[in-house]
Amino acid sequence: MAPPLAIYIHWPFCRSKCPYCDFNSHVRERTDARAWTSALVADLDRQVELAPDHEVVSIFFGGGTPSLMPPDTAAAVIERVKRHWRTVDALEITLEANPNSAEAERFAGFAAVGINRLSLGVQALRPDGLKFLGRAHDRDEALDAIKLSQKLFKRTSFDLIYARPGQSLEAWDEELGEALTLAGEHLSLYQLTIEPGTAFHTQAKTGELQPLDDDTAAAMFELTQERLAASGRPAYEISNHARPSGECRHNLAYWRYEDYLGIGPGAHGRITHRGVRYATRQRRLPEAWLRQPKFEEMTAIGRDSAVEEMVMMGLRLAEGIPRGRLEALADCDVETLFGISLARLIGGGFIALDDQCFRATEAGRQRLNAVLGALFG
Repeated sequence: MAPPLAIYIHWPFCRSKCPYCDFNSHVRERTDARAWTSALVADLDRQVELAPDHEVVSIFFGGGTPSLMPPDTAAAVIERVKRHWRTVDALEITLEANPNSAEAERFAGFAAVGINRLSLGVQALRPDGLKFLGRAHDRDEALDAIKLSQKLFKRTSFDLIYARPGQSLEAWDEELGEALTLAGEHLSLYQLTIEPGTAFHTQAKTGELQPLDDDTAAAMFELTQERLAASGRPAYEISNHARPSGECRHNLAYWRYEDYLGIGPGAHGRITHRGVRYATRQRRLPEAWLRQPKFEEMTAIGRDSAVEEMVMMGLRLAEGIPRGRLEALADCDVETLFGISLARLIGGGFIALDDQCFRATEAGRQRLNAVLGALFG
């Protein structure tokens, strides 16, 4: 049976840089769509030798803002993937998109070339939230884009960011309730984090921005889990909720520590080639990558690092990690791997372990950084 493969395509351009964003995204007045199409396709041609016998289960266009690319670029990439690899019948092809009306006009074009899942960066349903987050769309555009996406695409999702400064639990409850009336099979609900290198980080250091207190943020997390579970969209990952079979197949590849290729500037990959697992990372600056697409890093991952990566990713999932797979990678049983730290986490109700599975409980996923620190500290 061919091992599964996910393929990530990075489009690095945005209309503007959001103050919370630490992704590899760049603002440019214009881009050469033909040159970028050729370069992305050539990168697929270059990397096929790393995973020639895999079967592709998902293609994910992320960014940046890939809804700014011409649909013809997406079509060329999809065609080249299908030329190089076998694909599953239910191939998931996701495009991240912004809801502003100019980009929504392209949705039909993307659907026509084979995109079958749209992920909308709504981020807030309240005007003050959109303004705070620096979004280029307004509330009406967000609502229109959600409706249009559900009309054109078989599968859809949208993102919201909560625990914004000054946001009350009651206000988030109301916003979340509206989101549930609008949502389809999937919702991504992220707690605001202040990342180094962002405008928000600078504002937080100067005192201009005051993050929400931890107790209110924790209450919002718990409320989110309860309301989404009651709606039939339980958390299958810390921030992602879906109806049964509505999970994002591409992101599951990351969290299940499967193989994936990263195409485009700054893209990361994890690939098993000739029995060795490698971490890949591409040149980050778009213009430098376009002149010479190549890896800045292709490093064999040692056993200890692979175990740590598998656990860091897998404990994010409600399903956890298959015990046998982890123990085969670690070459020892889980109890030996983590020792007394594991017993304490099980006793505290943060980790569950049985013959089949090693997983974080709901309480453990809420405090995952602390759990991982205890396991690997």
